[in-house]
Amino acid sequence: MAAAIGGCLLAALPAAHAETFPSRPLKFVVPFGPGSGTDTSARYFARQLQELTGQPVVVENRPGANGFIAVKNVLAAPADGYTIFIGSNSTLAVNAALFKQLPYDPVADFSPLTMMMRSPAMLAVKPQATYADLKGLIAYAKANTGKVNFGAGSAGYQLMGELLNDSAGIQAVHVPFKGAADAITAVASGTVDYTFAEVTAVQELAKDGRVKAVAVASDKRVSTSPDVPTASEAGLPGFEAYTWVGAMVSAKTPPGQTARLAELFTQISKMDETRRFYERLGATPMTGGPQQMRTFQENEIALWKRIVVKAKVPQQ
Repeated sequence: MAAAIGGCLLAALPAAHAETFPSRPLKFVVPFGPGSGTDTSARYFARQLQELTGQPVVVENRPGANGFIAVKNVLAAPADGYTIFIGSNSTLAVNAALFKQLPYDPVADFSPLTMMMRSPAMLAVKPQATYADLKGLIAYAKANTGKVNFGAGSAGYQLMGELLNDSAGIQAVHVPFKGAADAITAVASGTVDYTFAEVTAVQELAKDGRVKAVAVASDKRVSTSPDVPTASEAGLPGFEAYTWVGAMVSAKTPPGQTARLAELFTQISKMDETRRFYERLGATPMTGGPQQMRTFQENEIALWKRIVVKAKVPQQ
């Protein structure tokens, strides 16, 4: 009987451990710098998660190398659920299409927690440009083949630029940056001709006249920038491109910890406060759990792989 009781107690230990998780500070690792859409989401969820669990949540920015630095940091950490990767369409989908060989597998190496948000990309051009709309940009690029360039703060934004090249029949040269904030700053200074970036990053600079917002790549205008037309309205029918953010942990993380984190993240994503937070940013919260995120991720990988082939983007 003692042995049986002891066995039952041992069997209950993992469940009890999962119930008390987390019991110490957590860390969010972000593959982009402060101010990016991914960073903004990470810091919002960090505050909410801290309130729900009573545990401190630290946000650590590890930008550069197409997200490889951040991914390596997460996968090298103990797989105990205390290190969480706040990834994006670039690191969790686009890289799989853009690189021949990745130092990680965005599907096999991670367990999804939940989607966090989706936001349309906004197209910004330099303030001293002689054109003020998308049609003007396209005409200028066609008249100056090979002389026009676009900045990209991530692999995702690079493929958006390549998609624009293919859709508009232009040839613009890709200039890489460590993050979207760096790319939009380069546009503001006139170093590059245009870039795709988060709505918030573009609209704030556009209000000050530091860049020109010429289109939003979605099926409808965003409420925070109602004067900016959709790409279809601006002369490029059907052109849409979105950024998204989601949370993952190492695939080696115990199921109990993964399930608890997924529960907490999904709870935050469904809060009214979260909806209002993202609406102010011109974005939309996404409330699906782990399985919905995995399906969404796999569909995104397939989508960008088709675009790489169609636009004849050289794999790196």
